[in-house]
Amino acid sequence: MATRPQRVGMFGGAFDPPHWAHRALADVALSQLGLDVLHILPTGQAWHKARVLSPAQHRVNMCRLAFGDLPNTRIDEREIHRAGPSYTADTLKELATEYPGAELFLVLGADQLLAFKSWVRWPEVLAQATLAVANRATNIGADATLDPQQETDLSGVDLPFRRLDMPLKNISATAVRAHLGQTISRSDSLQVLVPEAVASYISLHHLYQNPS
Repeated sequence: MATRPQRVGMFGGAFDPPHWAHRALADVALSQLGLDVLHILPTGQAWHKARVLSPAQHRVNMCRLAFGDLPNTRIDEREIHRAGPSYTADTLKELATEYPGAELFLVLGADQLLAFKSWVRWPEVLAQATLAVANRATNIGADATLDPQQETDLSGVDLPFRRLDMPLKNISATAVRAHLGQTISRSDSLQVLVPEAVASYISLHHLYQNPS
């Protein structure tokens, strides 16, 4: 009897820090796509971000705390060790070699889908993987409320993608960093934004004292 190809997911990002919306997206991708493995990839040199990211090892450690108990996940450090900018096309090409014949999925939020055609070698990415997209609220910035609001309009997107069914979450890493800049950091006050272990790690290492 023929067996189905492996299903391999890639979920990349700065994860500076990883928060509840990141974890929810990983969980939904695993279940709704039937993934055999989900590679979670903290980015190395982020060509598209103007601000300097937190040290890679902190972001990797926080990813282990945020995602480590989800089944079939792998915290993948390849991009932080890669020389030069991190490009998704390169990582997908490597995954295709490591999992011959596998079906590849690139897990994204709606904001990333809207910016997809600004990515380096985006047609190559599209040829290699199915885009799996969870919608996001229209406002996920530092001033966003935690209550669900209007979702991002994806009706004008002229790219093929598979929609993931995930409740709207108005959390962003920008909001987490802004929250830390406005309050005396206590791990319990962060737990509405990030997993408890991540909140404790942030407090222990005094991260994001001068958010940007």
